[in-house]
Order: sequence, then structure tokens, then C-alpha cells
Amino acid sequence: MDGAAHQGDRLREALVRVSAEYEGLPGDIARGRELARCFLARVRAAGALPVPDRAVDVLQLVVSELLTNSCKYAPGPSLVDLELAGDRVEVTVWDSAPVLPMAERADPGRVGRHGLEIVMALCQSFEVHREPVGKRMRAAVCLADDLNGTVVGHPS
Repeated sequence: MDGAAHQGDRLREALVRVSAEYEGLPGDIARGRELARCFLARVRAAGALPVPDRAVDVLQLVVSELLTNSCKYAPGPSLVDLELAGDRVEVTVWDSAPVLPMAERADPGRVGRHGLEIVMALCQSFEVHREPVGKRMRAAVCLADDLNGTVVGHPS
């Protein structure tokens, strides 16, 4: 493979996938939201897929909630992967804590601890798996224009 072809492959990979490592430091959650925003800005700029503003907001919120969980409950580093997969973004967050998070029953009087409820309500799917070290949380965020799943520029 020549240099230009290899560079083109890396550019396509950067468009459809991005990863970042965090150490649980102040500002990591804001950096995670920025990672999500910049990722979708690149997808939008490349014209690869329509990216409504709502999808940008939802992706930032999902990354923020999952990374908050990792920073709050897992000692050590965490990794965030964002990958374009068809008409959605797969968000994967790995951390070092083996304890699997569980959404609590809805309670409007409870202050805090609503992150997983939010993620599960906004995403097409959410799953958690134990890993040899820690766990991996994965959520799928649809790049749809509305809550009914209508993707801008695509027939329903």
C-alpha cells in the first residue's frame, strides 16, 4: 500500500471512529462532551450522514453520563470510543471497576443517580459487560431528527 492510500485509510478511520483516554481528573467529563461534539462535527462536515443538532446534544449527554459514572465509581483510567455505525453512533466506555451499574427505579424525588435512566431513555440500546479488568458499557445513539426515528434525508 502506498503512503497516500494508507493516509486515506487513516482519514476514513478518523471520520468513523475516535477514542480518548481519561484519568478521572476534573474536566474529563467536559473533555468527553467535547470529543463527542467534535466527532459529529467531522461527520457533518464530511457530508457522510445528516447530523441534526438534537443528535449532537444527545450524544454529548450520553457520553457525559457514562463518563461521569466511570469517573465517580471506578478508580483509575477510563476509555471512550465513538464509532459511526450506519445511522447511529456506538458509544463505548471502559473503566476499571468490575461492578456493573444498575438503573434505579424511577423516583422523581431522588436527587442524583439518574444517569443510567437518562441513557436508557435516549439510546436505541444499552448494555454492560464485565471484562477481564473492569467493565465495558455500550450505548447506541441514533442520528435521527426526531424521537420517532426519522433520519433526516432518509425515507422512513
